[in-house]
Amino acid sequence: VMSILLHGDAAFAGQGVVYETFHLSDLPSYTTNGTIHVVVNNQIGFTTDPRMARSSPYPTDVARVVNAPIFHVNADDPEAVVYVCSVAAEWRNTFNKDVVVDLVCYRRRGHNEMDEPMFTQPLMYKQIHKQMPVLKKYADKLIADGTVTLQEFEEEIAKYDRICEEAYTRSKDNKILHIKHWLDSPWPGFFNADGEPKSMSCPPTGISEELLTHIGNVASSVPVEDFKIHPGLSRILKSRLEMTQSRLVDWALAEYMAFGSVLKEGIHVRLSGQDVERGTF
Repeated sequence: VMSILLHGDAAFAGQGVVYETFHLSDLPSYTTNGTIHVVVNNQIGFTTDPRMARSSPYPTDVARVVNAPIFHVNADDPEAVVYVCSVAAEWRNTFNKDVVVDLVCYRRRGHNEMDEPMFTQPLMYKQIHKQMPVLKKYADKLIADGTVTLQEFEEEIAKYDRICEEAYTRSKDNKILHIKHWLDSPWPGFFNADGEPKSMSCPPTGISEELLTHIGNVASSVPVEDFKIHPGLSRILKSRLEMTQSRLVDWALAEYMAFGSVLKEGIHVRLSGQDVERGTF
């Protein structure tokens, strides 16, 4: 499995979750063995110029916190993009570390149907309107090189347009939306035959008081004989045992009983994070 994340330039520089996941990227038990980050850098964040959006020269500078290699590539050169992406994949597979591909490009139209970019970026969009689209630029190059003929190019475009048109026509025939068609790996038994969720009523999950008492007693004990335990912890264990005997429960003991009952059914429980190690919650 290889993780590939697609970012916008403004989001990559501005969203805290990007920085946070970089710092998780190489932690034991959390790493994905390297993520490939593709930044579609259209040099505008909705209507914000880069110079108003961040202090660093590049949106990708945030990746420098983990010394990830960053490739800045001209998105108007498809062969350079493909080459850089294959180098990025090779880096990830060789070193199991994050890598960033910064596709330096432009946004031809507005942010959405309501947005007219000429209002906020008139000079930039005068330049963009003069730019030849990348598909035409690359096609002209391939035809001039003799790699493809004009007829082959036009046939490819017609084929792709036909696929889109047919899919659009078929979409109008669909009257029912089947949720399961949108799931990559539907859980078995989660949906009925029609693809609709089963009724949301929960099966009873209660367990016997005898089992709860057993879990409470185990959660109050020290598993190793002659083990010298910290006095603060022994007080906690003692009060937990007293609660179990008095048929009382606080949040922490309730959590223990929940985990314990799941473990008793043979289901693996993994707790992660800093605070679980010392049982803060």
